[in-house]
This record gives sequence, C-alpha cells and structure tokens, in this order.
Amino acid sequence: MYTVTGVTGHVGSVTAQELLDQGAPVRAVVRDAAKASAWERRGAQVVVADFGDRAALAEALRGSAGAFVMLPTIPAAGDAEHRGLADSIAGAVGDGGVGHAVMLSSIGADLAEGTGPVRWLHHLEDRLRRTGVRLTALRPPHFQEKVETVLPAALAGIYPVFGEDADVRTPMIATRDIGKAAAAALLAPPPAGETVDLLPPEYTEREVAERLAAVLGKPLQVVTIPQAGWIDAMLQAGVPAQFAHELAALYAAEQQGLFHPRGDRRLAASTEIDETLRHVVGAVTGTPAV
Repeated sequence: MYTVTGVTGHVGSVTAQELLDQGAPVRAVVRDAAKASAWERRGAQVVVADFGDRAALAEALRGSAGAFVMLPTIPAAGDAEHRGLADSIAGAVGDGGVGHAVMLSSIGADLAEGTGPVRWLHHLEDRLRRTGVRLTALRPPHFQEKVETVLPAALAGIYPVFGEDADVRTPMIATRDIGKAAAAALLAPPPAGETVDLLPPEYTEREVAERLAAVLGKPLQVVTIPQAGWIDAMLQAGVPAQFAHELAALYAAEQQGLFHPRGDRRLAASTEIDETLRHVVGAVTGTPAV
C-alpha cells in the first residue's frame, strides 16, 4: 500500500493517479470527507486526516510500503504554524512506521534561512531525516502552474513580473512531472535516502508572457515590478501581509542567485510550458486544452 497526501493538489493528484494506473494499491489522505468519493471511484482507499493531527495522520500512514508527503502553504499562517505542521507530519511518519517517504521539497531547501517559505521545507526535510525514515526529497524549481496567480491580470492584458528584468532564464517545471517522479520513487525506492534535483526546461518571463498571449489570443504587456514595490503590489492583490513578506523574501533570494541544484542526483523533466498554459487557461475559461 502506498499512501499519498495532498491528493487534491497538483502534485499529489498526479502521484496517486500514476500509482493507480500502474496497478499499485493507493491510500489517499484527504482533509475533507466530501472529497473522498472521487478517489474511491478511481479505486483508491480513502482516509480522512488533517496534517495538524499527528495521531490521525500516523494512523493513515500505518502499514504503508511508502508514502508521499508535502507541507501545505497556508497564506494566513506564519512561521510557527508552518513549522508546527512540519513537526506533525514528520512525527506522523515516524509514529506510523513508514519505511520510505517521498517528500515534495524545493530547490533552495538546503538553505536554513533567507529563502522565505522554502525554509519551512528545509525544516521538514530535517525533521523527517531525524525520524530515521529513508527519505527521497524531490527538489523542483518554479512550478509552471504558478502562472495561475497572474492569470487574472493577464486576462486584463497585463503580465506582471516581480523583478526588474523579464529576460532572465529560469527553470520552470510542470507539476505533472513532479508527480510522475514521486510515483516512480515510491515504486522503486533508492537503497538510501537522497535528494533529487528536478531539471526542467528554462524560460524567461517574457517568453512565458508571449506563449500565454498566444494561448489567450490577445497581446500582453509585460510589466516589471521593482523590489521596492513588491509588498504593495501583493497587498493590492489581496495577499495577506505576513505572507507577502515571505514571498518577497523568496523573490529576493531568487534575484540574489541563492538557488542552485545541490542534491545527490539530478533528474530531467521534459514537459514544455505551452502544454501547461493550455491546461491552466482551459481550466479557467472552460475551453478544453488541445
């Protein structure tokens, strides 16, 4: 049995479906019982447990040959809350006797501080290793699906870039590639714990804007936002103040060039961003991706 958390999200859903498609037994963990039926119809066993409920999560993980775990980002929560969730997840993995855990981490998780919300993933990696579990930490860069956050502005003709240069090449990964890598790691665990850097295609923000414009069928104006204006721009977009400062720290770390692949091995990811853009736009507009 393979237990998968976060099955209602981009990565967890692909991980669970990939396992099911390969005939592996899957236990899907949901926090909302109303979301259980969809996974039951797909053939998964479903249990209800909250990340913050260590005992319930440990019971959901018990008996697993392997488990996929991730730390949700809660915009309204702060540092203590996220570290507490990480402690609960790691504690549940240890209490549940999981032998192999695959974790959704991030590039930059080797750094303890100065990375905004990525530091919480460093904390989770550390806590999981302390349990003695064999840990496969997947460290992807930017999600291609993060274009969802700028899509409302794009529909109004604007493509905002948090930085003064829209022509810096940046690796961007499709979450479906992460999910496939997670499923593969669960089915064929390494002999020892490892960190895996996922290496996808690279794009500039201007290239993403041009490709998104092609999908939308309308021109987009690329607007760069200098660092001094990041917080105000996010606050105006409705981002909670505390989380706006966390994201600003993340963007600053990227701009300073702090993030580099530093794992034990590297794994290529191949999905091009055009495919992701079609899916994202299709989901919002109701038009099927082709």
